[in-house]
Amino acid sequence: MRKIREVLRLHFECDRTHREIAQAIGTSTATVWQYLHRAKLAGLDWPLLAQLVSDDAALEAKLYPPPVPRALPRCMPDWPKVHREIGKPGVTLDLLWQEYRAQHADGFGYSWFCKTYQEWAERLPVTLRQTHVPGQKLFVDYSGKKFAIVNPDTGEIREAELFVAALGVSGYTFAELTWTQQLPDWIGSHVRAFAFYGGLVEVLVPDFVPGNKIRVLFPSALCA
Repeated sequence: MRKIREVLRLHFECDRTHREIAQAIGTSTATVWQYLHRAKLAGLDWPLLAQLVSDDAALEAKLYPPPVPRALPRCMPDWPKVHREIGKPGVTLDLLWQEYRAQHADGFGYSWFCKTYQEWAERLPVTLRQTHVPGQKLFVDYSGKKFAIVNPDTGEIREAELFVAALGVSGYTFAELTWTQQLPDWIGSHVRAFAFYGGLVEVLVPDFVPGNKIRVLFPSALCA
């Protein structure tokens, strides 16, 4: 601090050049410039510096303030959880992003969220491959999303269930609305699906879950 005080005094009080000050105190002109630059950044002029040169602690606090703490890194989304949730009925990336921002107000924006999730999902290993035989499997399930049906005479609104069936090879799809998911509607939708396809299959796969199969003994099978 003695050299710093002398640099400040020779510059402000004696109006010496950087080179003259460096020679006087036995240091480089770069060091002289650094001391004076710190004084400038601190917004200190000579009257105030003159008061500080006798107080090492106060002068050091002005010229060398503690570093500003870095902002904490923004919390990354839980991508495995996002990936699990996105497969549920009615769940969208926008909804998951809103939940993420509700927990982390300083979190990432929606565009970054979607782009980064897509990149993360593309790196996931392919762990399951299914081989379909024509006419062997029919995948059946309710979509999980209800549809509002309006009575044109009374204006009454009633919700209906969406039944969906798809053949394993072609993906040829049958869909219809029923009032419930109860057994009579469930069986009736299958009967109408078979009539739509014009034939039967060997295996029904409910819930679209691989491995969850029901083998039925039909006299004939579809080829699709």
